[in-house]
Amino acid sequence: MRAWIMAARPQTLPAAIAPVAVGTAVAHAAGGSRGGPALAALAGALLLQVASNLANDVFDHEKGADGPDRLGPPRAVACGLLRPRAVRCALFLVLGAAMAVGAYLTLVAGWKVVALGLLAMACAVAYTGGPVPLGYHGLGDLLVLLFFGFAAVCGTAFVQLGRVPAESLWAALPVGALATAILVVNNLRDRAGDAACGKRTLAVRFGARGARLEYALLIAIAFLVPAAAAAARGELLLALPLAALPWALALVRAVWRRDGRALNPILPATARLLLMTSLLWAAGIAL
Repeated sequence: MRAWIMAARPQTLPAAIAPVAVGTAVAHAAGGSRGGPALAALAGALLLQVASNLANDVFDHEKGADGPDRLGPPRAVACGLLRPRAVRCALFLVLGAAMAVGAYLTLVAGWKVVALGLLAMACAVAYTGGPVPLGYHGLGDLLVLLFFGFAAVCGTAFVQLGRVPAESLWAALPVGALATAILVVNNLRDRAGDAACGKRTLAVRFGARGARLEYALLIAIAFLVPAAAAAARGELLLALPLAALPWALALVRAVWRRDGRALNPILPATARLLLMTSLLWAAGIAL
């Protein structure tokens, strides 16, 4: 059981919870939040996150990205705790469960959910699997921004409202930025090993300084958007995420000062920042 929990990586689940909370807040502000579709969107997001983690565990091992010199937390397949075939079976089971959730959401919100769901499932696997793994070509940052930001927030609002309100687009940006920041820390830590196995992340392409600048920029976006929204609309509650700004600045300083295994605590800390900031953002939007 501990090995399966390791493979599922529960510390990454805030990246699935945060956009659903913000998307539901947008739907509530538009007068159309619905409990059933909101819970189904949450279940679907969690299942897709777990599916992506299982795919990464097995495919990164097979491509040599999780060797004995790995700096991050141990992976279940690389450590021999789970067989690749077992993890593949679990991956298909999780994707099957996600499809069941998607079937319910299709009944609620129409066929457009099918297209979004199939694309999300394909990217969850293709990030590290398939003949052209997207994460190995520097596209991981863009994918996280699109799917954990815009697709998840707008999709959550859509299944509750039947439309995508304009507010969901700017509401999604801080969520996607902080979710991407988690990946940036991971790629910054692993850049040497990734370069050795041909994984051309942005941290490999642009180096440590480029990755640290990207992290700082993403943190800045996550807090500038609520500040700008509060100022533009004259709604002080939209600035609630700024309460987490001191914590965010401390993480930026840590990313600039640390490297290698010393970055490991920054990964879950950034995930917690994502969850806390998104809950404050959702509260401000809903109120």
